[in-house]
Amino acid sequence: MGALERIFPGLRWFKDYDSKTFADDALASIITAILLIPQSLAYALLAGLPPQAGLYVSTTPLIAYALFGSSRVLAVGPVAVVSLMTAAAIGNLGLTDPAEQMAAAGALALLSAAFLILFGVLKLGGVANFLSKPVIGAFITASTILIIASQLRHILGVEAHGATLPEFTVSMMESASTVNMVALGMGAGSLLFLILARTTFKRIFMRMGLGEGLADTIMRAAPAILVIAATLTAASFALNERTGLSIVGELPTGLPPFALPLVDLQTWRALIGPAALISLIGFVESVSVGQSLAARRRESVIPDRELFGLGAANVAASLTGGYPVTGGFARSVVNEQAGAQTPLAGVMTAVIIMLVAVFFTPLFHHLPKATLAATILVAIWKLADFKGAWDAWKYSQADGSAAFLTLFGVLFLGVEIGLTLGVAISVGLVLQRTMRPHWTRLGQVPGTHHFRNPHRHDVVLSPHVYALRIDSALYFANARFLEDLVAQITVDHPDITDVVLVFPAVNFVDASALGSLRTINSRLDDAKVTLHLSEVKGPVSDKLGEAGFFKELTGEVFLSQYAAMRTLDEKTTLRAEGVSAG
Repeated sequence: MGALERIFPGLRWFKDYDSKTFADDALASIITAILLIPQSLAYALLAGLPPQAGLYVSTTPLIAYALFGSSRVLAVGPVAVVSLMTAAAIGNLGLTDPAEQMAAAGALALLSAAFLILFGVLKLGGVANFLSKPVIGAFITASTILIIASQLRHILGVEAHGATLPEFTVSMMESASTVNMVALGMGAGSLLFLILARTTFKRIFMRMGLGEGLADTIMRAAPAILVIAATLTAASFALNERTGLSIVGELPTGLPPFALPLVDLQTWRALIGPAALISLIGFVESVSVGQSLAARRRESVIPDRELFGLGAANVAASLTGGYPVTGGFARSVVNEQAGAQTPLAGVMTAVIIMLVAVFFTPLFHHLPKATLAATILVAIWKLADFKGAWDAWKYSQADGSAAFLTLFGVLFLGVEIGLTLGVAISVGLVLQRTMRPHWTRLGQVPGTHHFRNPHRHDVVLSPHVYALRIDSALYFANARFLEDLVAQITVDHPDITDVVLVFPAVNFVDASALGSLRTINSRLDDAKVTLHLSEVKGPVSDKLGEAGFFKELTGEVFLSQYAAMRTLDEKTTLRAEGVSAG
């Protein structure tokens, strides 16, 4: 088993597997499959793909993730935001043939997998940090609004298209006269049923004597119950032929097709940017969900391994007629609460959906698209969180501005442009905050060994020693700032004889910053001022020592700021006494 674990690290749970765990996984797989089947059909429509793509993408990716992922209960598959991003990416290609669209979706999944695996090889599990939480929240909120707008066309039974909120609005206004009242009734009824299932129906079942657990299980099956009821209704009354109600139509029967997505070189190039953004968003969402669930179970999710797990899942999706996937919040929570213990629950879910694809797809022929749209709306409407952007603004106007600009960009410029704007703003905020890092002169708190900011504490400042604390890593973006700051200090304080750079908050010094430290050392020497360092972290000290900087330093390196001030004050006193005696 050891060799197998090295090849497939996701199988580490297998050595402790027993019959009870299998029973728990089997039950969870059935419950998750009941939720996932209608969701997968709905998300495929949201992605602008034939419904069967949703079934395909809910099979092999689950198996691939079980082999390589690190979460025991994460349920991988199609999710709303990634489906919307897929629709935007493929929509920009101008393809009309469903076969070409599915091939492009497979290529998008393969490119996303390439980015994820590359990040994994480079151990860039922290790549998720390129997006700040306010920006992620704003992106998801704006995407939720676009998803709602896109699904209203199915509930209204109109032809409406667009990539931005204004485009959707104008398109639906132009189609207002063609609203299909049967579709509206079916969609509104489906919404009402799903909402009541989450609230009123559960209380009714509990009053009837059913336990809360059983009532919850029944309510989780509400989307499947709705799909069956809506399909039977549409088929019994021939609503498609008599009223023009839009239905899913014929779905192919059989296992997912195994083939490499074949698209031209121009399409591959056009999909690189969207794939990078999808891999980033998918990874952020998946790791967030996985870590949240793992914390409840006192388990761990390893971000670097998640990159390989999600990469493998997307490779599997690309080879079996699917599109990009990631860990979904709703189905993962259902999977965990249903009792899943290991990734084998996901594998069994995949087998159940494969059986549906092989034997039962004809049963979905009369399924109304309005019902699928209602399923999406109920699943995602809570994701819209305007309060989060407002709270970010109240705490930090910079973060709030980033959130609102991302929100505006996604709604009015498009998903890809909006998200790119969000990434750029997130990175820009980091650069902006570190280009001019917080700094302060330090003074000694009387009667102690502590040194603090004179603007916050009553301290004693040395007239001849300037202790400068920099609260940031030093790198190319702020190296020149430090040079200018020290130069200005020597101008403003002509009596100083020593400058101490206090480094407790400096955890990294790059080559540009090293060059600046050498420049500062040289300029201070020319001005008859000695440069010292204090409280330098071990890794930083090692790098500076290896670079030979300590040999060039005109002053000393002190273990503590107290030791620095005691030594330099003594030297100042001796110099003063020597001058006086002379």
